[in-house]
Amino acid sequence: MKKLLIGILLITLVQNLFAKEKIIAKVPEASGISYSQTSNTLFVVNDEGSIYELNKKGKILRKKKIGNYDFEGIVVDDKNNLLLVAIEGDEKVLVLSKDKMKEQMKISIKRSFEGVKVLKKGGDGIEGLALYRDELYASNQSTKKYPKADSSVIVVFDYDLKKKKQKIKRIINHGYKDIAGLTFFEDYLYMVSDKKSLLIKYDLKRKKSIKNYKLNKKFAQEGIAFDNKGNLFIADDNGQILKIKDLKK
Repeated sequence: MKKLLIGILLITLVQNLFAKEKIIAKVPEASGISYSQTSNTLFVVNDEGSIYELNKKGKILRKKKIGNYDFEGIVVDDKNNLLLVAIEGDEKVLVLSKDKMKEQMKISIKRSFEGVKVLKKGGDGIEGLALYRDELYASNQSTKKYPKADSSVIVVFDYDLKKKKQKIKRIINHGYKDIAGLTFFEDYLYMVSDKKSLLIKYDLKRKKSIKNYKLNKKFAQEGIAFDNKGNLFIADDNGQILKIKDLKK
């Protein structure tokens, strides 16, 4: 009985970690977020085609309307001083200069992998975007299991600014539904399931999730990012930016 009570207590502690979320900013329909090491700032996109730059306290430093787009994910490429933005529906990545947020090019993603249309036109579409070791990772926000068309997978393709079209190199069939955002931190892939209100830590080498964190169901988690100190920032589709201080503690 004692062991059972200890187990219940530990589960409760994990679930309650996310009662510590702090709202630091208001951004309407925030759908993606990324952290820049060089500027020590956050970049946020929303469903209305705008990009915001914020400091880590939540102050909005810049805002720019890019166009009539449904932005669903963003990642900062500090090496090339660029912003990469996922356009839902088009299944394209919009490449912008970081300084002026001016369009440089668009990268289109081929929809099929091994004969399966994992990115189906008119389907759920890409929602999250992450950059890791010269590859781009894009999540398809779906509830269907692979190998069904328009399935809930992450597609991986080369990040090559010389090519406007990219084939899917491989997929990550993670087994979760409704992955709305993803990022990398300390060589682990982190994913957020909006439907299940879960933050998932995924080991690429072992090809499996190794830890789940329960998120607060009152928020609509659409994007995630870590800063250099391990603080987690969440883009909430209800119009807020959340901060969870030092996740590992």
